Amino acid sequence: MTFFDLERPDHAYLFAFLQADGHLSEQSRNRGRLTVELSARDAPILEEFQRLCPYNSSIGYRTRNTNFKAEHTSAVWTVCAREFREELQALGLPAGRKSETVAPPTVPFSERDYARGLVDADGSVGRTSQDLPFVSLTTKSDSTAAFFINYVEHLTGAERRVFRRNSRDRIYNITYAREEAVAVLKDLYFPGCLTLPRKRAAALQAAEWVRPAGVKKVIKRSWSQAEDDILVAAPSIRAAARQLGRTEQSCNLRRWRLNGSKPRTKASKAP
Repeated sequence: MTFFDLERPDHAYLFAFLQADGHLSEQSRNRGRLTVELSARDAPILEEFQRLCPYNSSIGYRTRNTNFKAEHTSAVWTVCAREFREELQALGLPAGRKSETVAPPTVPFSERDYARGLVDADGSVGRTSQDLPFVSLTTKSDSTAAFFINYVEHLTGAERRVFRRNSRDRIYNITYAREEAVAVLKDLYFPGCLTLPRKRAAALQAAEWVRPAGVKKVIKRSWSQAEDDILVAAPSIRAAARQLGRTEQSCNLRRWRLNGSKPRTKASKAP
């Protein structure tokens, strides 16, 4: 029996959530299980997963001490059905360690619902200490990072940004704020969508943000290959700035980045 239809919003969300927060284990004689463990406060989403899944499953609770909290109570959803596990693997949820190898499905799927599943499981939404709206996703997977960046770029028309793994634990921390975040939050958390209730509440509150009057939006203008060629060939920074319609400071910094030479300042003198 085939269960998943990833063009269905709830199925796409569920699969993304399982890729991010689920654990698929295998044992001998075709035995194994899928487990998802969340804080007990998020048990309602596990109940929704149990309702969606056509196979027998269970939700249990356990209380233990963790590095973050004493006597932390969590809810665990468990599915043992072999057919379910095999379908998950076929769609792209490997057994065992998976954080660096998971990737978006190769079959057609509902992208915004898949993205919401990733954010609910491995991301954050809300407002910063400066009261700015934000949405973020943390992942070790190159493919997952590329998917989320492409999704935001396509949705908002935002300039493509280069996100790199952090140096401490080698993960991507992809974050968008202000207007970009508002657009993403409004697209992801639409009325009636399957989601974590607390994430939806935080997203709706953050999406109410409006840029204060008088605060200008800084629009970054990316450099094209043709502009780089003009800049490199120009006889001077001033000439390049006039030809490109950019500031001398911008041209000076860009030329420095291209050739690695020290940018000139007003205090510097030509030999």
